[in-house]
Amino acid sequence: MKLPFLSSEQLVVGVDIGSHAVKVCQLKRTDKAYSVVTIGSAILPDGAVDDGTLNEPEVVGEVISELFKHLKIKSKKVGFSISGYSVIVKKVNLAVMDEEKLEEHILSEAEQYIPFDIEDVYLDFQDLKTNTEENERTDVMLVAAKKEIVDNYLKMLSAIGLQATIVDVDGFALENTYEHNVPKSENVALVDIGASKMNINIISGGMSVVARDIVVGSRQLTEQIQSQFDLEFEEAEALKLGHADAGDRQAEIEEIFSTVCTQWVLEIKKAIDLYHSNFPDAPLAKLVLSGGGSKVAGLTDFLGQETKLHVELFNPFQNMQSSDKKVDRNYLDSVGPEMAIASGIAIRPSAI
Repeated sequence: MKLPFLSSEQLVVGVDIGSHAVKVCQLKRTDKAYSVVTIGSAILPDGAVDDGTLNEPEVVGEVISELFKHLKIKSKKVGFSISGYSVIVKKVNLAVMDEEKLEEHILSEAEQYIPFDIEDVYLDFQDLKTNTEENERTDVMLVAAKKEIVDNYLKMLSAIGLQATIVDVDGFALENTYEHNVPKSENVALVDIGASKMNINIISGGMSVVARDIVVGSRQLTEQIQSQFDLEFEEAEALKLGHADAGDRQAEIEEIFSTVCTQWVLEIKKAIDLYHSNFPDAPLAKLVLSGGGSKVAGLTDFLGQETKLHVELFNPFQNMQSSDKKVDRNYLDSVGPEMAIASGIAIRPSAI
């Protein structure tokens, strides 16, 4: 597995495969800026992907293939990202050593850092070069991904004629697209809420210092509304997003929101508390929200009240160019938050 720390000219097509939908983003480089070539998404059948595992690879492959045809994407080089139980991201503090020795050390000592058999994972690492004159130790970001899970994605993409040249991690993709849009190094909590998982990545001093995946997501809300009022999925989804009038159901819906969103807030607060305990002198400037779940009606206000942080929705396309003839700007802005991870992958240059 190649994590995307190298640079090259050709950008991959970003493919974000969630449990609810596939999101695709294609960018091109124009001088020092990025331009949106095309974006799109397609709903996946329920259960086709679960916690990052491909349960129905042929079905998922067909959806991706149709989406590429619909968007008229000719490029075969793609990147995708993984999250959930199949990937471990861990920061370890080691004595400073050259890259060859560092690789040797990590390969020989990896099992003390990760809970998987070393033979069953792809490993990669990056020296964050945090050593100083006073401290000759450095932080190293270590990533281990289960071979079985990654290989299933590679096989599925290959079967539809696509070549995956980048395997990313959701949190890194999110960090990448955020830092492109906001180059100044504020201390921020990036929170991406998908249908069945939440990714939290806290950036301090330009580096990821807390990264975790939580198995909660916006589908919880839809399913509870569905169950409570005996509705079809689409009706419950419209109520969740505030697209339909709740009427006399308002109080019960607010109760469901309060229960589920409180669980999300507790997980976010745990990560923030961990950050504050390790970096007491570097307060967070804000919380940046993305993912399909970020569109839940009233969520930004609720998060702001509970975390006492300024909360804003993230639009990865705000500083990118686009052709009005090819991509409607209003559409681009409206789907921005849920395209955060796909755009973060799409910024990556192909490793091959």
